[in-house]
Amino acid sequence: MQMGIFYGSSTGNTEMAAEKIKEEMGELVPDEIVDISNASPEQLAQYDLLFLGVSTWNIGDMQDDWADFLPRLKEVDLKGKKVALFALGDQDGYPYNFLDAMGELWEVCKAQGAELVGVWSTEGYRFDESRAMYDEDHFVGLGLDEDNESELTEERIHTWLLQVVQEIGFDIGVAAE
Repeated sequence: MQMGIFYGSSTGNTEMAAEKIKEEMGELVPDEIVDISNASPEQLAQYDLLFLGVSTWNIGDMQDDWADFLPRLKEVDLKGKKVALFALGDQDGYPYNFLDAMGELWEVCKAQGAELVGVWSTEGYRFDESRAMYDEDHFVGLGLDEDNESELTEERIHTWLLQVVQEIGFDIGVAAE
């Protein structure tokens, strides 16, 4: 199974999360993670599992590089592809649109035929509303908050990756185990 990591990052936090995912996944993913500002639709189409990282800005806005890429993503046939989403947001400063960009990104991926993996529990988060809700108790992917809970990032990434690997049917542990 070919796995690729794509992210958009304005301050470096989403890039840092993408690098931690790459480090944990080790040999399972290519040597390089890809900044979405330098990506092509064809690059995304070559992978069976896409890790897509995005952040929410201001009052529910998608990170600029992803906002620019979104129309091109609508050209990608994602049927038969699995998508695992991870996102950064500020649950204390923006509790009414925490991780909204992840929900918006999933809507496009879903419309293109992708299968979602890595649904993540909302337990332990403090927010009022989010477009990233899968159901009442889960986000469509991993939520990270470097502004308020940076001490939880590494453990959340590790636990989420174990879950994703299990969901896709890999019988191996994540590299850092």
